[in-house]
Amino acid sequence: MNPEAAARRAAERAARDSYGRLLSILSARTRDIALAEDALADAFESALETWPRTGVPDNPAAWLVTTARRKTLDAWRHDQVREAAAQTLHLLADEFTESEAAGAVPDERLRLLFVCAHPAIDAAARTPLMLQTVLGLDVQRMAGAFLTAPATLGQRLTRAKARIRQAGIPFEFPEARDLPDRLLDVLDGIYAAYGTGWDDIDGTDSTRRLSNEAMELCAILCRLMPGEPEPFGLLALMLFCESRAAARRDAAGSYVPLDAQNTAQWSRPMIAEAEHALRHAANLSARGPYQLEAAIQSAHIQRGLGADVPATALVSLYDGLLALRPSVGAQVSRCCAVARADGPLAGLAALEALDSGVVTNYQPWWAARAHLLAEAGQTAEARAAYQRAIGLAVQPAVRAHLTRVAARVS
Repeated sequence: MNPEAAARRAAERAARDSYGRLLSILSARTRDIALAEDALADAFESALETWPRTGVPDNPAAWLVTTARRKTLDAWRHDQVREAAAQTLHLLADEFTESEAAGAVPDERLRLLFVCAHPAIDAAARTPLMLQTVLGLDVQRMAGAFLTAPATLGQRLTRAKARIRQAGIPFEFPEARDLPDRLLDVLDGIYAAYGTGWDDIDGTDSTRRLSNEAMELCAILCRLMPGEPEPFGLLALMLFCESRAAARRDAAGSYVPLDAQNTAQWSRPMIAEAEHALRHAANLSARGPYQLEAAIQSAHIQRGLGADVPATALVSLYDGLLALRPSVGAQVSRCCAVARADGPLAGLAALEALDSGVVTNYQPWWAARAHLLAEAGQTAEARAAYQRAIGLAVQPAVRAHLTRVAARVS
């Protein structure tokens, strides 16, 4: 491999594996996310220029964070207004170590998550800001998930970063009295990161890294806050989902939905770990939405393993979830639970009762409707609904699965 290609591959690997951690370290020191992003971008550019000549360093992440630190100091040194702050940065310079860049202080990422959850930041910007700054997702990739144009989302994130700098938002964990107001936003950011990897059925390395990093961050949060139930609820939820990861593809590589999965491929140790986390959360006696979502996943898994879980129990769990945190996804899932309990016509009626303006372009609604129409024997309507669901599907594996199912409707 020529030196330029080797350098590019090493830089891409460092960006994939360490970007969020490096940005968290730099942001915590500079108190300026935008400045840290610029410095890190310059560091990657320098790497592509330098490494072909000098060779890829033994610790690329440490090289990048050291170079970014120097560029940050240079930027502040040329700003006379901030000269005093630049001296502070010089005092902090020794804190950048190879162990930091290698991930020895993972709480820096959590610290930045709590910064992004500050109440002075627009609520709509908090989760995408976490995904961009801590986990390295680009605006183009996030925009679809937030049903927002990339340009609009980019402007929202720029304003949020400016707000952090202008308001002097401290880069620290909130005080105990402020913790509940920020904790749910932090959990939402972690779960959104996990969902980005989980939703990618095709399973690229970068998206699986996001899912793994989300579970790691949540586990750290559980250790830091053992008396808070919702982090344990979220950890249980992700572990239940992750326990089924190996069964989501068959031998031919095709997508397999939950009801058709080979349960022998489910990870029993991971299921047991999830159940333990969920029990711990329940023992803290403060019910929350992530605990209920985890309980729903637990019920699905127990049914799959042969346990007698009443269909009405799932409906009740969804009712509890919707009472705490309404969402279109939970509404559609509840409709499917109603169908399981009372038949496809009851499920269809529940689907039709949802706000048409919200579900018109919501792919899971069309997929659920197609499935229930087929069960009810309304084949023409089912085929039309499947075509709509196929057209709205983003993942090629899901489109292929729905196409196969639609072909069997007769």
